[in-house]
Amino acid sequence: MDQIQHKYVDINGLKLHIAEIGTGDKVVVFLHGFPEIWYTWRYQMIAVAKAGYKAIAPDFRGYGLSDVPSQPEKTTFKDLDDDLLAIFDYYGIPKAFVIGKDFGVRPAYLFALLHPERVSGIVTLGLPYTPPGYSFAFQGQLPEGFYILRWRQPGRAEADFGRFDVKTVVKNIYILFSKADIPIAEEDKEIMDLVEPSTPLPPWFTEEDLSVYATLYEKSGFRTPLQMPYRQLGQDLNITDEIVKAPTLLIMGEKDYVAKLPGMKDYITSGKVNKYVPDLDIVWLPEGSHFVHEQCPDKVNQLITSFLSNHI
Repeated sequence: MDQIQHKYVDINGLKLHIAEIGTGDKVVVFLHGFPEIWYTWRYQMIAVAKAGYKAIAPDFRGYGLSDVPSQPEKTTFKDLDDDLLAIFDYYGIPKAFVIGKDFGVRPAYLFALLHPERVSGIVTLGLPYTPPGYSFAFQGQLPEGFYILRWRQPGRAEADFGRFDVKTVVKNIYILFSKADIPIAEEDKEIMDLVEPSTPLPPWFTEEDLSVYATLYEKSGFRTPLQMPYRQLGQDLNITDEIVKAPTLLIMGEKDYVAKLPGMKDYITSGKVNKYVPDLDIVWLPEGSHFVHEQCPDKVNQLITSFLSNHI
């Protein structure tokens, strides 16, 4: 990972940390999810750089090495769009590919809707496009103990996480999200209680990886991550045109718990998502989890670089 460079850029009143590798005017911008940071893209950044692209991966505001906003609880998806546009302008990027994973899918698509002239193509992992303001989490088919519903409650996750050190919290979330089952706690339990202390890390996620994440979440804390995305899901963004024009690739793991959300598999496989994303290719990886890009980096890298070369 030593070849990946790091810088801090003044963006909308905050110093945002950006990891980068590669050179040239063909650019790929990577947007992380939770509980992730730029580091989640380590394999993909190196792969696209070797393929001749410049890779850029920011830590969102309030995440990793980026500044925490003075009022994290007011962070919105529009803030992330404004930050991304400013990053494009800072680098002088007229147009780029945007790759998002987990909640990073939402700002990727939002950017494509608001600035279509700046997007060459989109790759998303672990989550398909849904119209802004819509979430499968809020359709009334999931119980109160569903992790997103729990974490939307101010103070609930803070108290749950506060019982453990940061490293244990990140470890537990990685373990939970790498399983094929939807994380749902019983009424008298919290989300962190779903993981037995003796549960090992997924085989593709090392103690060194965990330490990198833990160190950076110790710096940033969880105030912004709980606001963005969980307490901003469903926000009305006043988007009038909800159709994504850019060519798009969706990569999903067959064992990703997200695919088990009520209505999700049908939405992806029946063609409903294509009504919003007409130029869409979908690839399912049989053993893939929610972290398919870390679990199966070689396969994901091949899919991404092929997509890039086909749409450059």
